[in-house]
Amino acid sequence: MKTYMAKPETVERKWYVVDAEGQPLGRMASQVAAVLRGKNKPTFTPNVDTGDYVIIINCAKVVMTGDKLNQKMYRHHSGYVGGLKEKTAKDVMATNPCFAVRQAVKGMLPKNTLGRKMFKKLFVYEGAEHKQQAQQPEVLELVVKSYNK
Repeated sequence: MKTYMAKPETVERKWYVVDAEGQPLGRMASQVAAVLRGKNKPTFTPNVDTGDYVIIINCAKVVMTGDKLNQKMYRHHSGYVGGLKEKTAKDVMATNPCFAVRQAVKGMLPKNTLGRKMFKKLFVYEGAEHKQQAQQPEVLELVVKSYNK
């Protein structure tokens, strides 16, 4: 039996829309990253981008469990001495909630050229409206296990 290897020119891509309202951030991001990579398809090939396009709407209504809003820090460095900038998740969600969702998904993709190519297939919107109506995206139901403290 031969092993199937997908070719970039033969990959068929679908469009999915995910409603992030009430979804835990990390659990949603891991499932979205798997769809972007193509791991939900039987034709998954690690060295070929076989993933689909994903549109995430209502990213402002995503949920962080526990005390992550106060404890989780988003950091970046300017490259200069003393140039470390820090923001809590609460500040990020107040100013730019789409950034938090993008970063969560980006962190779950491969850190290479292929991962950057996959990340370009992600579209995140703060509200319920999106610009990709012409692609007729299907609704992607995420499997989220109930989380009780």
